Order: sequence, then C-alpha cells, then structure tokens
Amino acid sequence: MSSIEQIVVTPLKRIQTPGGDILHAIKASDPSFTGFGEAYFSWADPMEVKAWKCHQRMVINLVVPVGKVRFVFHAPDHSERFRMEEVGESRYVRLTVPPGIWFGFQGRATHSSLLMNIADIEHDSAEVLRKVVDDFDYNWNGA
Repeated sequence: MSSIEQIVVTPLKRIQTPGGDILHAIKASDPSFTGFGEAYFSWADPMEVKAWKCHQRMVINLVVPVGKVRFVFHAPDHSERFRMEEVGESRYVRLTVPPGIWFGFQGRATHSSLLMNIADIEHDSAEVLRKVVDDFDYNWNGA
C-alpha cells in the first residue's frame, strides 16, 4: 500500500534563454522515472477544485509550468491525514505520486494554471477510482 510519504518532490531546471525559458519536466535517467504511457495537460481555473481521483496502477508525474496549483493528497488508510503541495512558476518541481493515493487539485493563481501529467501507463478508466469533492473533509479555501 502506498503512503503520502512516498510522494517524491523533484526540483526542476528552468533555463533562461533569449526569447523564452526552457523548462525541464522529466528524463528517463531520473530516479523516479518508471516508464512512459502518456502525457496530457489540464487547465485549472482560479480557485476551482478538481477532486478526487485514485489511480490503482498508474504512477503520475505532475508539473505546473504556468500559474500555481495546490495538490492535496489523502492517506489511503482513510485517516484524516492530508498532504498539501503548492507548485508552479515560483516553486518549479515535479511531484511523483505512486498508485493508491487519493488526490485533488485547485488552481491558486489569479489566472488559469496549466498542469501536465506524465504517466507511466496509458489512461484506462477501469484503473482509476473517483469520488466527489465533498467525500473527504478537506477545506479547499484554507491556507
């Protein structure tokens, strides 16, 4: 069983170049790289919440190159423990999340935020569990 302590936070390089920066996301040589299945982008509008999902087999790698997103992870033992990570332009990191952890996210910038998930397997609707935002007692409007 996975725990929220197993979520890996990897600082990423932002290389300033004339005409626009280069933002790294993941390399096959990274210790947390477990394979490639698909990559997709998702927008998070200001203060909007998208929650809750739990992948049963997929390892996800979350990167926010535009804006700021609050990710909230819930302990799989259904205790009241949560782990919160805010990432984005001012804290450019990759979150690697093992299977079996419930999570949701919220846009925290004044404009829409862009996040990317680099997953180790292709999307399979049969492997993901879903709940509605109110199913876990988390205050999305808190600090």
